[in-house]
Amino acid sequence: MDSKEGSDLGVSAPVSTAPTEAEPKSAAELSDAGSTPILGWSSHVGIATDRNCRWRRTMEDAHDFQHDFNNVPGQGYFAIFDGHAGKFAAEWCRDNMSEILSEELKTSPDMDVREVMKNVFLKADDQLETESAKAGVRSGCTAVMSFIRSETCDSGDSSQKRVLYTANVGDARTVLCRGGKAIRLTYDHKGTDEHESRRITEKGGFLLNNRVNGVLAVTRSLGDFSMKEFVVGAPFTTSIDLCDDDEFLIIACDGLWDVVSDQDAVNFVSKIPEPQQAASLLLKHALEKFSTDNTSVMIVRFNQVSK
Repeated sequence: MDSKEGSDLGVSAPVSTAPTEAEPKSAAELSDAGSTPILGWSSHVGIATDRNCRWRRTMEDAHDFQHDFNNVPGQGYFAIFDGHAGKFAAEWCRDNMSEILSEELKTSPDMDVREVMKNVFLKADDQLETESAKAGVRSGCTAVMSFIRSETCDSGDSSQKRVLYTANVGDARTVLCRGGKAIRLTYDHKGTDEHESRRITEKGGFLLNNRVNGVLAVTRSLGDFSMKEFVVGAPFTTSIDLCDDDEFLIIACDGLWDVVSDQDAVNFVSKIPEPQQAASLLLKHALEKFSTDNTSVMIVRFNQVSK
């Protein structure tokens, strides 16, 4: 990763990043997702989604979350997929990405998890191409995946730490609240980005009105196989050791981020301790600020519990 990508993250915390291919229905659907303990902490999830019927005829977002992922206590998997040109790609990713991650973690236990997640995205993209052809569809989706697990500390003793890994293609984001400050853990792959636009033009594509070949607003996605030469599925990845100052994650599609800044979203959620209520009200806030897209918001709040 070059310094441009790192500076775009705006990270003051110790975040590790992995290089990518380039230099870079009307009412909200609510779901109280429960909690799971990890190293003296618990994570509690709230989810809210809305089709945004004033602007959208169909809902093309999908999401998934799993506590004790892979049957490992404390592991957590959280993902949002924002579809376009239909819901097939987003729903396929919802139904299959976690299984691909599970298999990759089992078969490559010693691999850097950021590389594992990159492989997951690329394998999902390959499989999605086959399944899309069978179904006769041409849809695509942006994707953001966050994965939390415990690992042995680097100090060499038996102490444990919590590590958060994140991968994304497109403009769905994961934002971490650390001590009240927003830390973006993802990278927006858009035609407005200098590195992404250069990558596309060097491959013979073009940007028209900040859209790839005048069509897609995002420069990386899963699916979109008619444009795969330019719109690749290789993700941006990060890892960060979680600490006591980390309060919650906001995972959401561009229906939120197009109208609410990272810090404003963190400030909003900080005032609402219950994650389901926070997700619902943040989504409502986005709609009131005239979001014109399907909107999905997931809040993952970390709570300290008795050890």
